Amino acid sequence: MNSKTPSAADRIREKKKLFLNREQKIIDAALALFLSDGIDRVTVSSIAVKAGIGKGTVYKHFLTKNEILVRIMLDYEESITRTLAAGIAKAEAGESGAAAKAYFDSRLQRPELDRLVQHLEVRLIDSEDVAPQLEQLHLMRRSNEDSLNSMITRLIDRGVLEDVPPHYHYLACWALAQGAVELCFSRSWNYRLDSEELMKFITGVGVTIGNRGQYRDPSKVKSSGSKSDSGKS
Repeated sequence: MNSKTPSAADRIREKKKLFLNREQKIIDAALALFLSDGIDRVTVSSIAVKAGIGKGTVYKHFLTKNEILVRIMLDYEESITRTLAAGIAKAEAGESGAAAKAYFDSRLQRPELDRLVQHLEVRLIDSEDVAPQLEQLHLMRRSNEDSLNSMITRLIDRGVLEDVPPHYHYLACWALAQGAVELCFSRSWNYRLDSEELMKFITGVGVTIGNRGQYRDPSKVKSSGSKSDSGKS
């Protein structure tokens, strides 16, 4: 009977795999609790119970609750970054609205998660214990912004998008997505049962934001009272 004894490298890999799986289990449990109970009502102890592990084990992965919070933020931003990168690649290949669609799909697929992450960022913005992780978050965003600037500039040059500063385009998308997320939690409007279809409609609008021909800069349009039309009686 051939039995292969695991090598030291195999044991290390298996131990690391188990460690990462357990870490993800903690994150999944924490996220579920934050969404259902709110940030302040969730403790490390309740996360441990939800994950089915000891509280001390949680601290082997995360020293503080803030570290769990910022990990959720980073995971979410990395997900958006991956989806956006794929959309930018499609846009560069000729599908001009692909990047915008990727962005809206990322944020509107789970509005409750998007809103939670926004609240986490407000909460952690000045937290020194997770400053390095927050800097990592900002670096990801700056990299995304650089990629968007390059892509949008090329689409402007090709006559696809309005000739305005590139950041006008992606900030318009941000504003629409932000409003859509808030709409899902508005007591005035969230009673509607067609929110999923509404998010699809908003995404469709977002894909066409800034297309050439939509915008007229008043400073570049001759007024009706210009010299060429005046002085005639």
